[in-house]
Order: sequence, then C-alpha cells, then structure tokens
Amino acid sequence: MRRAIKLPKKAFSGKVRQQRLSKITYKIFDITKREQDFLFLVTALLLLCSIVTPYPKIAMWFGFALASYSAIANDSIQTIGTFIASNAHRQWWHLWLFMGVIFIGTVTYSWVVYSGDVSYQKLTAKGFAEAPQTFDFLQLCSPIALLILTRMRIPVSTTFLLLNVFATDADAMFNVFQKSLYGYLIAFFTAIFVWYLTARFADRYFQGKPGIGWVILQWLTSGLLWSVWLMQDASNIAVFLPRQLDLLALLIFVGFIFSGLGILFYLRGDRMQQLVSEKAGIKDIRAAALVDFVYMATLFYFKNLNNVPMSTTWVFIGLLGGRELAISFTKRQAKKRKKALQKSIKFIRKDLQHALIGLIISVILAILVNPIIRVAMQEAVLNLIQQGKAYDHDQ
Repeated sequence: MRRAIKLPKKAFSGKVRQQRLSKITYKIFDITKREQDFLFLVTALLLLCSIVTPYPKIAMWFGFALASYSAIANDSIQTIGTFIASNAHRQWWHLWLFMGVIFIGTVTYSWVVYSGDVSYQKLTAKGFAEAPQTFDFLQLCSPIALLILTRMRIPVSTTFLLLNVFATDADAMFNVFQKSLYGYLIAFFTAIFVWYLTARFADRYFQGKPGIGWVILQWLTSGLLWSVWLMQDASNIAVFLPRQLDLLALLIFVGFIFSGLGILFYLRGDRMQQLVSEKAGIKDIRAAALVDFVYMATLFYFKNLNNVPMSTTWVFIGLLGGRELAISFTKRQAKKRKKALQKSIKFIRKDLQHALIGLIISVILAILVNPIIRVAMQEAVLNLIQQGKAYDHDQ
C-alpha cells in the first residue's frame, strides 16, 4: 500500500494563519473605508481634547457638548426609541417638539426648585458633589468613547462611562454599581411577571389599527418616561458643569441639548434605533405604551429611593430581557416555545455583554484618571490577595 503524503504542518498552519490575517486586514480596511468620515471626526475631537484640556472653562463646556449628544444618542433607545419606532409614520419635527418641550420643562423645574441644580440633586450624592476645577485628557475622552460605542450600536451605561471618571470616592462607584444591579434585577423579574400575564391578552386584542385612545396613552407614557429619565440621567451631562448654574449657563445647557434632540429625531434615532426595532412587537403603539409605562414606573421608584445615580441602561436591558423571556414562555407549541426561548436567551446574553463592556471601560478610565480610585483599587486587590493567602494557610 502506498503511504499517504503528509504535508508539513508548519506550512499548512502558516498558510491558515496568513489567510486569517488577510481576512482581518480586509475587514479593518473595509471598516476604515466605510467609516472614514467618522474616524476623521473622532481624530479631530481627540485633537481638540488635547488642546482645550489646560483651559478649565473651555474644557468644561467642550466636555458638556460631547457628553450631551453622546449620552442622549446612546440612551435614546431607552426612552424615545419605542416612541420613534411606533410613530415612524409621523413627521420627525412633531416628535422633536413634543419631547423638546418636555425636556425644557423638566430641566427648568429642577433648576428653579433646587437652586440652580439641573440634576434633581443626583450630583449631591457622596463622591459627585464637588464640581471639577480642572480636567484630565481622559475625562474629556470618555464621551468620545461613548460616541464610538454608539456608532457600533452597543448600548452601554452612560452613567458608568461619564460619571465614574469624576468620582472622588471609590464607595461612590460601588454605590452606583449596586443600585444599577438592583435596578436590572427588579426590572427583569417585573417584566417577566407583567408580560407573562399580558402577552396572550395582547396577542388577542392588539390587532388592527389602534384607536385614538391608545395613541394619546402612548404619547402620554412616552412623555412621562422621558421626563423621569431626565431626572435620573441629566447628571451624566451636568457632571462637567458647576453644580449650580446661572441663567446664562441654563440657557446654553437647554439650547444645546434641544438642538441635539432635533438632530437625533431627524436621523430617526440613528444607529441605536435598530436595537429597539428588532425586539418582538415593539413597533405596535400599544406594546410600546406598555413598555414605556413599566419602565417609567421602575425609574420613578428608584428616583425617589435615594440620590445615588444609577444606570438606566441596566434597568432598560433588564426590562427588555424579562419581556422577551416572558413572551417566549407564552408560546403554545413546544417547538415555537423552544425557538423563542433560544432567541430570547441570545438577546439577554448579548445585552449583558454590552453592559459589561461599558462597566469595564468605565472602571479602566476611572483608574487611569483618578488617583483616589487608583489607590482604592490597589488596596482592594491587596486585601483580596491577603484573604486568599490566609485561606490557603488555614487549609
């Protein structure tokens, strides 16, 4: 019998590695070509960050401008995403003016009641009460990192990315994380309970064109949700600014964000909108109203719980994850139920991965920027090592 000719393993593996490298190189080239305008914008913004960093007054407003658009663009799927998806047939400027007026009213109310504070006292919490007097280059870069993640359609926590780099106490970061984790879990199980009870009812009665009552209810719940979300997340934008704003600063704050909202509505939510549209039945105005109401009620509960900021993104992905899972449970046929469950688990895992990405990036930035956080993290690691050694010794 003839012996089979064996090819050298090194040549074969080298060829495979070369093919993989060629594919990676092509993908990088393709992405660079398609996103060359965005990459140019990011490069220009990074250059401007390096230029304005030594000048606190300019850096303050530059950071605010970046944070205001990047935060709302990334978080738009939570608040106005369902509103845009279920009102795609309407003029974009009708939606913009409706949400814009609510924004102005919500922020102005906080400014009047809390003596110039537009964050509903979220920035009075421990670790965030002191307004920055100087700025680090990486602090100004955090909104740019958020812009990049938004471009990649990754919904991450703006609270972690934008607030943690300004924390003056390591406990503040832990408190934000703890409250956000509770928010995810409560929203997840609340959504399972609500949609398990209502899913079959919705399949039966959410048919045909919705009546005018549903339209009014959806606009009402969307407006309330937007207002409550601002009460939670306005701190992510205002963290760059003094904790009390004068009238001129308020007008700049309101005017810039109002204009940015107009751009976002004109783009119909931009790239993040697809993440909302792909969820089951979310384009139906009745389903959107139910999502907005449950989300608004959850945020309102946490808003009144304490002044500690929290990640509304984690609450939102917990809500959508629980909703998808509950809808899967209600499928009558075993085959369809199994397929729906697999799809739901895939959505949940994907959203959790995105949440973890944002958390890791925010912690890394906070460690690099803030020496107080860096020392606290070092002490925590040393304590863990010592506890591990003590445990091994006892064993």
